[in-house]
Amino acid sequence: MGTGRARVAASILTADFGNLYRAVRKLEKAGVDRLHLDVMDGHFVPNITFGPDVVASIRHLTKLPLDVHLMISEPSRYVERFIKAGSDSITFHVEVEEPDEVKRETLRTIRTARRASGLAVSPKTPTSAVEPYVPDLDIIMIMTVEPGWGGQKFIRGCAPKIAEAAAYFKPRPHGWEIHVDGGISRETAEIVGGFGADILVVGSALFERGHDTAREVRLVKMFADEGWRKEIGKGEPPIPRDEWRVVAQLPKAEAEHLSRRMEEKGIPSLVMRTGPLIEGVEPERVVMVPGTVEVYTRKTFKLGFAEEDEL
Repeated sequence: MGTGRARVAASILTADFGNLYRAVRKLEKAGVDRLHLDVMDGHFVPNITFGPDVVASIRHLTKLPLDVHLMISEPSRYVERFIKAGSDSITFHVEVEEPDEVKRETLRTIRTARRASGLAVSPKTPTSAVEPYVPDLDIIMIMTVEPGWGGQKFIRGCAPKIAEAAAYFKPRPHGWEIHVDGGISRETAEIVGGFGADILVVGSALFERGHDTAREVRLVKMFADEGWRKEIGKGEPPIPRDEWRVVAQLPKAEAEHLSRRMEEKGIPSLVMRTGPLIEGVEPERVVMVPGTVEVYTRKTFKLGFAEEDEL
């Protein structure tokens, strides 16, 4: 797992399907953060890959999260099978020819199962196509190649759509991601990182003969974080995605009350005891939130800042 902001989802589209166990173990050891499974039906896209049974088989091989990308014509018809197969997130295409309400219901089905729901946007589709569905979304996936085949060349003109997609989630402090899929490698990671991509789907670059897969993963993350630092951070490095920070230290009842209020606002929080457990003494609690929402949390709940913090 990485220690910075960017995360890598390894697409297995170009892996050796004759030995998936070996491919999955290789990716785990290389430090990928999740697996990206491209499901194609030969109708929505011209290629055919695999279905829920293969997803279920991969689920038995790894504890890594499984991102399932449905490039199929009728996601509403099959989504429950992919949920049962063990998907952690399911993304389908906004361009599918299903009624708007059916798409919404499919997204809600995914969320009701406590999985992350997503919509993908193909290169020729404007980002605005996902706007009506944002309340039911956890993921927007920006395609930087035409869907259907691995190994295509990155379409640079699609990269600004990453920032456009992120803007739709601005009112929501936490719990959403922008994925970018297509032609991602060490050569393109800095570009998409500079537009704010959270999850970089990397495929053929991880399976090139002679390449050290673990090194490729590290370089993709490093360059993506460098792009974020230059373009969004204005020289400051990104906050590590897994970092938690203390925002308050309070008596137990007050800390638990504050934590509940944060959760109501969509901010994950932890309440932890300070100091050792001593009989007859009730130690104070610290309230912690993800580092990425510390500033938002302090402002929203008027918790104040250390003198050195910049607002």
